[in-house]
Amino acid sequence: MKTLITLTMMLLSIPGWSQNHTLKLWPGGAPDSNGITVPEEKFDGVRVRNVSDPEMYVFLPKSEINTGVAVVICPGGGYGMLAMDHEGYDLAVWLAERGVAGIVLKYRLPNGHHLVPAGDARRALRMVRAHAKEWGITPEKVGIAGSSAGGHLASTVGTRFDTGNPEAAEVIDRQSSRPDFMLLLYPVITFKEEFGHMGSRKNLIGETNDWKMISLYSNELHVTPETPPTFLVLADDDKAVVPRNSVEFYSALKVNGVPAEMHIFQQGGHGFGMRKNNLPADRWPELFMDWLKAVKFL
Repeated sequence: MKTLITLTMMLLSIPGWSQNHTLKLWPGGAPDSNGITVPEEKFDGVRVRNVSDPEMYVFLPKSEINTGVAVVICPGGGYGMLAMDHEGYDLAVWLAERGVAGIVLKYRLPNGHHLVPAGDARRALRMVRAHAKEWGITPEKVGIAGSSAGGHLASTVGTRFDTGNPEAAEVIDRQSSRPDFMLLLYPVITFKEEFGHMGSRKNLIGETNDWKMISLYSNELHVTPETPPTFLVLADDDKAVVPRNSVEFYSALKVNGVPAEMHIFQQGGHGFGMRKNNLPADRWPELFMDWLKAVKFL
């Protein structure tokens, strides 16, 4: 199989841009299982499937440019694999170059065990806050980003979170799992058949048509005034995850008075992430940084 050599891999080979830390999410074993017993498999360079041992890869900015802001990054892949390159590492390195810590989450794939990915994402947010002083991060400036199905995961956590258990024996469990802001790239939002992404739905909750389960993961139904400020990016010509996903979520944010900004580019399709396609959509990362300044995180 031909190896895909990406800019990401070259950056990771440079001493200044190797990740600062690699952490197991559940070093003592996860409290639940996704039922995957076959070995994890890498393909197309840095994409992975069959993930059952979650990790996070921490890219910290140099101290002289550190802003204290951090982003936990959830790559997409339809809940069937993880695009760790252009939806993960590339974004983390780009953020770190601009003073923002980028933490790439290799979350467990659900294999029909719907609680598993969100459990990993909440754990990652708690871990970042538990390490905040050590890593130069402001605990009140920890956001979450997600692309495609990773956007579904991010918006699940952004609409269902807790403030932590102050009585917990483990410091990590005392931390909040609420992201302070969200970056959603062409996200899967709903599991309604009318405009949802059925591949992600099947991988997360199985073949069920039970409305209770479908509505549980139709995240536009779970926005509240406590949902964090959100920045959405998508393309009008996205045929895989249709724009109505983001539009419905944005509308729910506005009904609930949540600060939000949405950019719908004419061209870009689905899954552009950090790729450069010589299109206006290539400018979205800079627009995101401008938004972080507008909402006073930078």
